[in-house]
Amino acid sequence: MTTQTPKTIYRKNYTAPDFLIHDVKLHFLLDAENTKVLSTMTLQRNSVSQNTGSNLVLHGEKLVLNRVMLNETELMPSDYVQTSETLTIKNTPQDASFILIIENTINPKENTALEGLYLSNGMLCTQCEAEGFRKITYFLDRPDVMTTFTTTIVADKTDYPVLLSNGNKVASGEFENNQHWVTWHDPFAKPCYLFALVAGQLKCVADTFVTQSGRKIDLEIFVEAHDKDKCAHAMQSLKYAMRWDEAVYGREYDLDLYMIVAVSHFNMGAMENKGLNVFNTKFVLARPDTATDFDYEGIEGVIAHEYFHNWTGNRITCRDWFQLSLKEGFTVFRDQEFTADRTSHAVKRIEDVTQLRTRQFAEDASPLAHSVRPDSYIEINNFYTLTVYEKGAEVVRMLHTLLGVDGFRRGSDLYFERHDGQAVTCDDFVSAMQDANGVDLSQFRRWYSQAGTPKIQVESNYDAATKTFSLTLSQNYPNQTEPLLIPIHLGLLNSTTGADLLPETLLQFNEMQQTFTFDALEAAPIVSILRGFSAPVNIEMPRSLDELAFLSQHDSDSFNRWDASQLLAEQIILELVKSKSAEVNPILLATFEKVLNSPITDLAYFSLLLSLPSENYLAERMTIVDFDGIHFARELVLKTLAEKFETQFTAIYNAHHKEESGDFSPEAIGRRRVKNACLAFLSKLNSVENYALAHSQFEQAGNMTDQMAALSAIVHNDHSAKQDSLNAFYTQWENEPLVIDKWFALQASSPSADAFENVQNLRSHVAFDMRNPNRVRSLIGAFSQANPVHFHAANGQGYAFLADAILELNAINPQVASRMVTPLTAWRKVDDTRQTLMKAQLQRIIGTKDISNDVFELASKSLG
Repeated sequence: MTTQTPKTIYRKNYTAPDFLIHDVKLHFLLDAENTKVLSTMTLQRNSVSQNTGSNLVLHGEKLVLNRVMLNETELMPSDYVQTSETLTIKNTPQDASFILIIENTINPKENTALEGLYLSNGMLCTQCEAEGFRKITYFLDRPDVMTTFTTTIVADKTDYPVLLSNGNKVASGEFENNQHWVTWHDPFAKPCYLFALVAGQLKCVADTFVTQSGRKIDLEIFVEAHDKDKCAHAMQSLKYAMRWDEAVYGREYDLDLYMIVAVSHFNMGAMENKGLNVFNTKFVLARPDTATDFDYEGIEGVIAHEYFHNWTGNRITCRDWFQLSLKEGFTVFRDQEFTADRTSHAVKRIEDVTQLRTRQFAEDASPLAHSVRPDSYIEINNFYTLTVYEKGAEVVRMLHTLLGVDGFRRGSDLYFERHDGQAVTCDDFVSAMQDANGVDLSQFRRWYSQAGTPKIQVESNYDAATKTFSLTLSQNYPNQTEPLLIPIHLGLLNSTTGADLLPETLLQFNEMQQTFTFDALEAAPIVSILRGFSAPVNIEMPRSLDELAFLSQHDSDSFNRWDASQLLAEQIILELVKSKSAEVNPILLATFEKVLNSPITDLAYFSLLLSLPSENYLAERMTIVDFDGIHFARELVLKTLAEKFETQFTAIYNAHHKEESGDFSPEAIGRRRVKNACLAFLSKLNSVENYALAHSQFEQAGNMTDQMAALSAIVHNDHSAKQDSLNAFYTQWENEPLVIDKWFALQASSPSADAFENVQNLRSHVAFDMRNPNRVRSLIGAFSQANPVHFHAANGQGYAFLADAILELNAINPQVASRMVTPLTAWRKVDDTRQTLMKAQLQRIIGTKDISNDVFELASKSLG
């Protein structure tokens, strides 16, 4: 186990920094195994600090210290104290600013954790959020120390012809011995987590953007040479995002140059470093034959997210890491709205809520539950969570709902005006919204400190004599002491025609129990509650199958109409799990038939109406999960629907099966979604005709969307061409890593009887690399998170497999290792036998010598 007790950091213990760094000049002499870093800092004591006589304590890890100079005087070892995590400088000036020069060396090649400066396919690059800069040089590595950076990079011209850093390029030149240098200056003060450096053999795709004020911005995307033809979509996405931020928030880009670099070894999706975004290749590279429609939308969303951070994260950053959702929740909300404007508001909302309810609600219900603004942590990397990001975005969305479009814009304008260039808190954000609109949001602030998903119990009553309808709502969540302010969009439908009886109403539910009354209703209405999913809560309201079927046909709110169909399917599938029956309730068949026969106005939305709740979502709806039962029942429903409506599915497939590769219009994307939804149903039928249909689409597909949909239909069913198709796909795409990630993930998530054996064999495949986070996620992550029936095998082999991988990863990349722990933390949801097996693996992990803080925190908390 760990050799020392990990230290817990508490939000309540925050104090302002004792010192500030006015500016820093960094000089890098790059080498893959021995990079020399020279840092020249101008510091002064912080006037607001209470520790007036304190020593200067800098953060630094895994650094070789060469020398330290204070105001041109070289310090002796007795003048400072060096530990494995800090460098303490004694006797710094009390009143005046001073210059501190530190020289150290680092080894990027050995840095498999991918934090700080590391090597990726011969390219040197950095990742500094949250605390990676301390692995580059000694510094005050905290977000509330904002500094102006000037960076000079010296390197071999052959190995590193491209040298990039934050800001604008201000000088360059050449030395002897085939070396060259570039100096970059960023005029905007920033915390060191936003520092970036990239050097390598890269090609540039260039474009320009003219801002609303007429300034020309140079746009550059840097990739490896063989990927240059996959950047057009990313570039166009960037320009869409820049224009949208101007139109919706009035935010214009501030530097003269905006750069993106695509890196194949990256722990996260992307990083918003000021002026130099570093991206996982997954969220930059796309060509119609190598990326799916889902990939294209994901790239546009992530490109936008990182660009939006320029204002919500860079110009205004978080005071401390407990405030992480200040930048991430707001920016996720912004990127969600951007994508909704670019695609379909209905479809985007459904997709976002599906992820929230499947994964974030599970996090809320687990031992790892925490508030949007956590109170403590051991390792901050563990709090880049769905709660901080996705639930944080829902909290911002509720503010948007309560204040309205114009009120929210007034609040954001004041926020930008008031806090530009500052490191602030979530409370500062809410205060700007409150002050700009003259409202009291003190009760709303409780959303930032509550953990768990609130439950709302709904009771209704209709009084025929007075023609009044009352709705009584009660709220509760774990450890609740005070009520939340919960915005609830409500509709009341005529129980015969389905027409709305009154305009949609916004209820401000702000008591533990509250009754809302509606007058002049001739009959009891059908309630459409939480329209648009206006708050991240669970609704507990008795609904008959007939009522859900009625709402799925008549509700004018697109989200609630879809949600009613999902609740209908959920209840029927879970009843099948319980009863072990082989007969599907005919009300589901009748509802599906109405969907199939209804006019199609939004193809993408129609494809969602054809979907069933996922096995993972259904598992979250059970107290003790029957994984085999869920799989059997859901497959039974799929096959029954396929048999009942084979003719309709075939007709819809044929009507929408067109060769439209390269066409990413909403209509073309919608046709592919509908066609492939039908193919998935038809592939459940063990017929020569339908197997031939999937195989034909696989062989003839001109785009990755259709090819992957066909291969999925083949691999996830008992198709005779399964292995041949997998082999052909690998041969076709073995030189495209992102496509091979799909190949791994598809097999890892297969419900086939031989899935676990295949996953074990793939672990030793020549293309599998435990040092590449994308590859780890595609195999280990997909198996443990997207294959519940095999991961939760009764003999515990899936749990042992995951624990083995976590322990191997722990020594390579603790951050990625910790992200693999989550499936084991759900042990309270399984039966006693599986609980014992899962807990044994968690205890094994905790008891391992030299386990990282990242892994220890999640594993130990899950058992607490």
